[in-house]
Amino acid sequence: MAEYRIDELARLAETTVRNVRVYQDRGLLAPPRRQGRVGIYSEAHLARLRLIGQLLRRGYTFANIGEMFQVWERGGDLSEILGFESAIGDAWSDEIPDYVSLGELREAFGKEVTPRTVRRALALRVIERDGLRFRVPSPRLFHAGVELVKLGMTVDSVLDIAENLRNRIGDVSEHMVRTVADHIIREYTPGSVIQVDEVDQIAELVRRVRPLAQQAVDAVLAQEMAHHLSDVMGDHFADALEKLQEQEAEGWKGSTELS
Repeated sequence: MAEYRIDELARLAETTVRNVRVYQDRGLLAPPRRQGRVGIYSEAHLARLRLIGQLLRRGYTFANIGEMFQVWERGGDLSEILGFESAIGDAWSDEIPDYVSLGELREAFGKEVTPRTVRRALALRVIERDGLRFRVPSPRLFHAGVELVKLGMTVDSVLDIAENLRNRIGDVSEHMVRTVADHIIREYTPGSVIQVDEVDQIAELVRRVRPLAQQAVDAVLAQEMAHHLSDVMGDHFADALEKLQEQEAEGWKGSTELS
């Protein structure tokens, strides 16, 4: 289970350290585990923070949210509730984030590392600011970009691919999550409120969905890549054959004129 300090927790939840402390003071967020003088937060804290943010954006007040949490928690075992929040908040990838300096970015991508391309990479969440360095949430995605640049592609072209992936996979992910969530809600929460005695079972369902979702995306992506690669290479060879035939025709025409 991942652990976070308060600044990293706030960044991942897209809020501020001040807000985290306010939520704790209001009793909406459990206190962290203490490790010396440092507070250590878990995925359950992250899931609760994200839920608070969603409810606030929908117009609920701190009092409304507090009452909702109290009603829920009064009816069930705290370990089940934390297990449910952890299932939602757990990282869906086993990747361990990496860190790079601006110098290492320039070493990897050359002179195309400019303020503009760095801003674009930040907007696409390929990298994230972390003081004087950059956090790389997905080293696999980052290193794929490095290899594509080594093959001669421009940084902008690689970022175009990342942006397209983010947009399209984002749409697919939203549809998949909503479809599965609708099924779970219909099946287990007919009253639109998660019942405490169903919390543990729903948490297990969420955990089971994760690998299935990734397997489905990987399988379809592999099929589509093979399909489109075949089309692209077929078009390329068809163009090459057409040019070769034109050259042969020109050569044949020239030889007949000479004769």
